[in-house]
Formats: sequence, structure tokens, C-alpha cells
Amino acid sequence: MPTIRRLPEALINRIAAGEVIERPAAALKELLENAIDAGATRIAVTLEDGGIGAIEVVDDGCGMDERALALALERHATSKLPEDLVGDGHALERVATLGFRGEALPSIASVARFTLESRPHDADAGWRRVVDHGRVVEDRPAAVPPGTRARIEDFFREVPARRKFLRTPRSEYAACQDIVRRLAMARPEVGFTFSNNGRRIFQLQRGEALPERVVRLVARELKDNSVPIDLARGDMTLTGLAGLPTYNRGVADHQYLFVNGRPVKDRLLVGAVRGAYAEMLARDRHAVLALFLDLPPEDVDVNVHPAKSEVRFRDPQGVRGMIVGGLRAALSTGDKRSAQAPDASAMAKWQAEPVAPGAFASGEAAAGDSTRSIFDRLGGEGTPSLHEGRLDWGAPSPGALPSGRAIEAEEAAQVAPDHPLGIARGQVANTYIVAEAADGLVLVDQHAAHERLTLERLRSAGASDAVSRSQALLMPEVVEMSEAECDRLESIADDLDRLGLAVERFGPAAMLVRSLPHALPKADPHALLRDIADDLAKNGIDGSGEGGGSLLLTEKIEYVLATMACHGSVRAGRTLRVEEMNALLREMERTPRSGQCNHGRPTWVKLSMEEVEKLFGRH
Repeated sequence: MPTIRRLPEALINRIAAGEVIERPAAALKELLENAIDAGATRIAVTLEDGGIGAIEVVDDGCGMDERALALALERHATSKLPEDLVGDGHALERVATLGFRGEALPSIASVARFTLESRPHDADAGWRRVVDHGRVVEDRPAAVPPGTRARIEDFFREVPARRKFLRTPRSEYAACQDIVRRLAMARPEVGFTFSNNGRRIFQLQRGEALPERVVRLVARELKDNSVPIDLARGDMTLTGLAGLPTYNRGVADHQYLFVNGRPVKDRLLVGAVRGAYAEMLARDRHAVLALFLDLPPEDVDVNVHPAKSEVRFRDPQGVRGMIVGGLRAALSTGDKRSAQAPDASAMAKWQAEPVAPGAFASGEAAAGDSTRSIFDRLGGEGTPSLHEGRLDWGAPSPGALPSGRAIEAEEAAQVAPDHPLGIARGQVANTYIVAEAADGLVLVDQHAAHERLTLERLRSAGASDAVSRSQALLMPEVVEMSEAECDRLESIADDLDRLGLAVERFGPAAMLVRSLPHALPKADPHALLRDIADDLAKNGIDGSGEGGGSLLLTEKIEYVLATMACHGSVRAGRTLRVEEMNALLREMERTPRSGQCNHGRPTWVKLSMEEVEKLFGRH
């Protein structure tokens, strides 16, 4: 029979290193966590060739003496778990440090040349130990300042199969920079210096305020395009900065999530963020934010993965609900801003150009006729009307102008200083409203704005009587769908009914629509139900009663509302009277999150008077 034997210690360390140290960024993460756990107030990180050539981390932490330094390079030796906790078996439930497994340093030393120098603050001298791919090659006293200096060189020199999987220096540098950025963001009380190939990338002073540290590390624009998060529920707190939906990115690399000061990339948290921004961002765009979740250590398990980047919560639904609710509350509490700076390339095209004499002569009469015909048709069927201070939309106007000529106001109203979006002056291309505010010129995309107003109106209808928010169909519509789609819709039929959409099962592969929400009188029942079913499928609701467990009821309703709003929004090309434009502006000023549509695009932009004057050379 085969002989069972113990593996050599060096081979055990290399096997363990395969789980912990897969690239230079992973080794850098472990060194930085050790420095932070040691109480460092200043940490200096130096890379060569993006970390492939060398990594050096110097800190002013508590330091180690000769005995502690030797133990630190042994597997499963750590100072992070107090002896009294280890004895009662509950150590891993009360971890308060970033490191605790005791695997990182021996794993690094087994796959690289690792130099470790350290000196306690109360010692006269320090100690130096060098381990080259698992072999101790130097062990002696050293004249070093208080703190610890760790240097890694010759990554995977004796493990060529691993070395060939390393990426280019630029890619490895980007991964290392992300590690430093995340840990620096989590610890604003610590000063960080980060350099690569002799060039200083950034230097952060210790003691910065958390929002200031986040803005410095993410982007300066985040300061003016974000809202603060500060929420507490029981023993859980959620703080940080959340970017406005209009300030988004094409990748999720700018989402920074922390649990008890530990940077994590957890699917539950990422899903909660996506759910919070669901009806405010396009599906291929991602929010920019930094969230810091703090809860009792015993309520979160950090011992899920050797890299410690994943966690497990005792109450995942409570954590998800707090993040979704906190983000939505912060983004909707009276904040109607958007990332609305005028585009530089568009602004550059505004310039004084010579106009040929008589250029307007031939079209002048026609323009006057067109403008008059617009006002003649405004009272016709299918145009927006005012109802209790809100806009009601009917069918498209049959004579809407296809051109981009502005409609002038009959009577120029005075600019009211208490109207942030100003007073409407006209409409361009039957799509954009031009308004004059006290501090500049405002352009509003009427379709994007109405999409947001429709969504918020559907939300507010949830508190009113079902009869008032639904419109019964004279002849119920039969919508044929797959059996799975019917199952999904049937599972939330009661929720749809509360929103004014009354549906019921009509055989194994069809649904019967009896009424539509009052805000969506012209919606196509077939397209509406198909899109709702698709959104439910994408978010894990399978109609069996078990699917969608990770989604709260309020989130399911939000997905449905967003789909309804998209179907009920007016398209571009509608002609509006001036009073209707002003009604739209006033409703936008009263509506939460009106600065962006349901997909994250801005609903309005503003040109300051200073920018307007520059266009004409008056500034």
C-alpha cells in the first residue's frame, strides 16, 4: 500500500503561499495590514517595476525584538489573537485586527527573498533576518530606527511556473496601487507615502477627515458630486460618500467597500449597492462610492478565505437592507443635483462665425408661420395638460415640429430667485426646455425629466387608495408568455395590484391584465409585462417562492416601478406651452433625485452667466 509521510516544512509553506500570495499585490496587502495592526502612524511603500522587482514597506509601529521576529516567520504564529480568547475557542469570532491567520510572512519568505528588520521603541538596537525562498541566510543585530522595515525581492525565482503567470509591470503596479488606496482610505488616521521606480505617486498626511481622504484617493470631482452617508441601526453603522447617479463609471473599480475597517470585495455588499442604484443607473454603468460598515465582530465571519477579502454576515438581510435603505435615503433627501458641468467639446463648438447676408431671409416667413401653427395646435388633443399643478401626458401631438426651432414665451415672466431651475423661456427641438435662472441658463431634457417624475409619482401612489392609482381596462388584455415568466409575475401579483397593475393567471402560459396604473394610461400591457418578467428573472426571482431570497420586498417593487416608469414616460418631440414647461420645472424642484433620470443620465444642465459671457467675449 502507498506510504503516508509528512511533507517537508518548506513545501508546506509553498503550498500555503499558493493560496495567500498569488501576486505582488497580495504580498503588499499582508505587509500593510501588519503595519496597521502594529499601530503605525506613518507607512512608506516603495515599489520597483510595479512590485515585480521589489516591494518595501517601512512603518513606525511597535516593532519586534529578536524572539518575536523569529516567531513571526513561522507558520500559524501571530500576536493578533489574545491568549485568553484562543483558550476559550472564540478567538475568530472577536477578531479586531486585519491579520490573524499567521500565514502571510512565512508564505512570502517561501517564494521570495524576504528581508525583515525591526526594533521596538524601548530597545537600543534592532534585529535583521533574511530568508531566501525558505532558507535563513542572515540573522544578526542591525542599526535600524524604531518600527519595522520589510523588503521583498526575487518573486517566484525558484517557482518559475508561478512567475510566468505574473502580468506586466504596469498591470502589477495598478493592482498594488489599488491595495494601497483601499487601506489608506480605511485608515485616515495613518499617513501614507507611495512610490514606484523612484517616482512619488501620492503622499497622505495622517489625521485627515474621512471624506477628505476618500476624495483625495478617488477623484476630486467626487466632492461636488456625492452625498454623505451616516446611518445607524442598532449596533450597525454605515458611513461614507455615495456618488450621484449621474457621476458614474463604466466599470465597478471605483466602488470601495469596508467592513470594520477591512477592505472587502463581497458579493452581498456589491449586490446591495447595485440594488440601491437599480432604477437610477443604466445597466452597463456603475456607481462611484466608498462605504464603511461597522458592526460587532461576532456578527461577521472574516475567516472565510485566506485572502480575507470575503466575509459572511450573521444577518445578511439586515446588512443588505441597511445599505439599500441608507443609500436611497441619502440620494433622495432633497438632493436634486446632477453631474452637470457643460461638456468641453460641446462648448468649444460655440464660436462666433460669419453669417452670409440674407441667410434668414428665405426662411423668415416660414418660421413665423410654423411658430404660429404650434400655438394654434397646443390646445388640441394629445398635448400635455395641467392637473393639480402636475403634468398629464396624452397621446403624441400629430403636428409636432421636427425641426430645432425655439418656441418663444408669449409673456416673459420675471426670474424668481427662489426657483433653482428658473423660468421657462422656450423649447428647442421639441425636446429641450430653455429656462432662465438667477445665476445662469438651464437646459432641461423633458423626456429624461419626465421619466424620473413618473417613477416618483408611482412611488408616492403606494400610499394612496388603489382605485385612485389604477385605470380599469374596458376589455382585459391577454398577454401570452412562457410558463416561467407567468410564474414570476404571479408570485408578485399582490404587489403589482397595490401599484395599480391588476394581473391574474390565465392558463399555464398567459396572464390577464385587468387594469393599468393611472400614471401609465397609454402603456402597452404586452411590453410592460414582458419587461417586468425579465427584470425579475435578472434579479433572482423565479416564482417558486424560494427564489429572490436575497432581495427585499421593497427592492422587488422598485424594479417593477422602474420598468413601469420607463414605459410611461413621454418621448422626445412633444410640444409644450410655456406654463406647462414651468409646471415641469416646479415639479422637478419638488421631486427627489430629479437631477438624473432612472438610468443615471442628467435631466438638466446649467451654464453660468460667466460661461455665457465668455462665449460672446464679454468676460
